[in-house]
Amino acid sequence: MHGRIMLLVTLALAGCAGDRYAQSRDSAPPVHVSVDHIPDAVPRVEPRSKYGNPESYVVKGRRYRVRKSAAGYVARGVASWYGTKFHGYRTASGEIYDMYAMTAAHRTLPLPTYVEVTNLDNGRRVVVRVNDRGPFHDNRIIDLSYAAARKLGMIETGTAPVEVRAIDPKAPRRTASARPGYTLYLQAGAFASRTNAERLRRRLLAVVRGHPVDTARSHRDGLYRVRIGPLSSVELADRLARRLSSLGITEPHVVVH
Repeated sequence: MHGRIMLLVTLALAGCAGDRYAQSRDSAPPVHVSVDHIPDAVPRVEPRSKYGNPESYVVKGRRYRVRKSAAGYVARGVASWYGTKFHGYRTASGEIYDMYAMTAAHRTLPLPTYVEVTNLDNGRRVVVRVNDRGPFHDNRIIDLSYAAARKLGMIETGTAPVEVRAIDPKAPRRTASARPGYTLYLQAGAFASRTNAERLRRRLLAVVRGHPVDTARSHRDGLYRVRIGPLSSVELADRLARRLSSLGITEPHVVVH
C-alpha cells in the first residue's frame, strides 16, 4: 500500500492533492473484522467503465497505456494493498472504494477486469474485480482491497509475491492455478549489447556485495538482462532498488519467476 495514488475520475492525476483524503497515511481498520464470509468476485460480462479507460495516462512523469483487452493476461510480481485512507472515496472507474469488497487496482488492465490472484508464498487465491488504477509504487503490479489482501494472508507483511491471471467472464472456468513457490530477482537493466550488460554487471558486483549478479539473454526479445538474485524477500529487493536508484541506475524492478 506504500506510495498508493488513486486516480481521480477525470484522470487529472496531478490533482491528487494532499488534503483530498482525511488520513495522511493508509492503514488497516482499527478493529479486526473477519472477512471469511466475503465471497470472491463473480465474473460477469460488463461494458467498459465510462471512466478510467483512456488510451493512455501519465503519473509522476511516466506514461501508462491501457490494454485494449485483458485476454490472455498472466503476470507475476509483487502485490500491495490499500485500506482505510481510501475507503469511501471514488476510484478511477467512478465507483466508491469499499475496502471490504473484493476489488483491486491495476495500471493497464481495462476497467473492469476480473482476475485470479494467487499468493505464491502460501498458495491462497482470490478472484477480484479490477475497478481502479494503481499501484504507482515502483515494483508493484496490483493493489488489492483490504478484504482481498487479508484473505490472501498478506496484511501483516504489506506485500506478497503473486501471480495475476485474467478471467474471461464469458467462460469463467477455473484454470490450473499457480502453486506456491517462486524465485525473486531485481532486474537492474536490459541491453541489446552484451558489452553494455557486462559493464553494468561488473559495476553492481562492487555495489551489492554478497548477492549474485548475472547477465542472461532472453529468448523472447534477445535482450541481455542484468539481474541481482535470487533474493530472499520483497523487502530486500526494495532496499536494493532504492540503493541502485540513488546511484543513478534508473527503474530497477522486481522480477518474480
